[in-house]
Amino acid sequence: MAEELTPENPETEEEETVKQRKNGLYPGVSDELAANMKSGWADTELHGLEPIAQAAHTAARRAALSARFPGERLVIPAGNLKTRSNDTEYAFRASTEYAYLTGDQTQDGVLVLEPTEDGHEATIHLLPRSNRENGEFWLDGQGELWVGRRHSLAEAEQLLGIPAKDVRELPAALTEATGPVRNVRGHDAGIEAALTDKVTAERDEELRVFLSEARLVKDAFEIAELEKACDATARGFEDVVKVLDKAEATSERYIEGTFFLRARIEGNDIGYGSICAAGPHATTLHWVRNDGPVRSGELLLLDAGVETNDLYTADVTRTLPINGTFTPLQRKIYDAVYEAQEAGIAAVRPGADYRDFHDAAQRVLAEKLVEWGLLGDLSVDKVLELGLQRRWTLHGTGHMLGMDVHDCAAARTETYVNGTLEPGVCLTVEPGLYFQTDDLTVPEEYRGIGVRIEDDILVTEDGNRNLSDKLPRRADEVEEWMARLKG
Repeated sequence: MAEELTPENPETEEEETVKQRKNGLYPGVSDELAANMKSGWADTELHGLEPIAQAAHTAARRAALSARFPGERLVIPAGNLKTRSNDTEYAFRASTEYAYLTGDQTQDGVLVLEPTEDGHEATIHLLPRSNRENGEFWLDGQGELWVGRRHSLAEAEQLLGIPAKDVRELPAALTEATGPVRNVRGHDAGIEAALTDKVTAERDEELRVFLSEARLVKDAFEIAELEKACDATARGFEDVVKVLDKAEATSERYIEGTFFLRARIEGNDIGYGSICAAGPHATTLHWVRNDGPVRSGELLLLDAGVETNDLYTADVTRTLPINGTFTPLQRKIYDAVYEAQEAGIAAVRPGADYRDFHDAAQRVLAEKLVEWGLLGDLSVDKVLELGLQRRWTLHGTGHMLGMDVHDCAAARTETYVNGTLEPGVCLTVEPGLYFQTDDLTVPEEYRGIGVRIEDDILVTEDGNRNLSDKLPRRADEVEEWMARLKG
């Protein structure tokens, strides 16, 4: 990675905003070079841009937000870069609330809804093009010469359908603002500092909760994005099966890297840290170290999802026999989880309680555990009443899905887990059984086996649709699919 240049005299007024780097190789910038860098550049302004694909949808989302909080100023930041180490940053990902309402993904952006007599006037505050007069574009570490061109404010207005202003002027304006204000916290410390005496934690939380609940039902654009994410994810799983021999020769990291390549080719990124859990690692729910061996005869639990360029993620899990064939015991456990998932998916329909799919899947798993003699002479109903099956089922059977892998997480309990399903809701159904290596309550041959099957289910007008059904689930279909891919 190259190092930025540094201006010779950082005390001058026109250069004081340019970020300095200690220990640069050049002692300074001559007046002649500074003058040279100011001129000779073509005009690259873009004209006649078409609005982004979701512009009409983001406008409708802002209208719903405006109707909920009349007469109040609403501030929704994208967030800032976060330092990884020294002067390198993590890849930026805009806050879900900001991207949902604008379609924009640029760092430091802030959406402000100013109250008017008949609603709100929305303005998006962004960084403009880098200044060429003071050398910012080539001397500053975040100048466009270093990190790439960004849209001008005029271009952003055309793309997003929202008036745009310079975000660097916003903190001062917010400091002077009067009247009720709400802010989505946790993304921009500068904005929060400007609003520190104008907001309350309770009111800000109400804004965050509303925006979380607004995403419970997906619009047509969102559903199309989730379909795209699931289709790309299926191709990523196929990529992994084709290289399992290379993973056996290396480690789980080969699986992680293979899927990541697909995510970057077809989307923005992975939607969450991929779980590439081979052998006993499959019994660790969030195994993301992915540094263990991949051995023939064991199972691979792969939980991964592609995030689209518009930030909608899939969340799919398959448990695969690494050599392509389940052992009898592996298949018995796998079939139990498959049966539980089938029961859970069947319970997903409009008008059903959200909890129904979880209860249906847990009952099947409890029945299997009782049948296998792991819970003594207790009845299935008693096991479920006491929650004893949770020693091996561990987690809830699913969650909402969308722009976040655990979407709508700030929604109120009464509208989420105690709510009712309706068309447009998208959730995962993902039962599992996990027998830890040190669990002395189960037969030794069970220990170290973990199985989860997860799909992304859309509630429709007459039932549900499995968005990730391009990947096989039944054990015999999984074996046939793997054999075909391995050639």
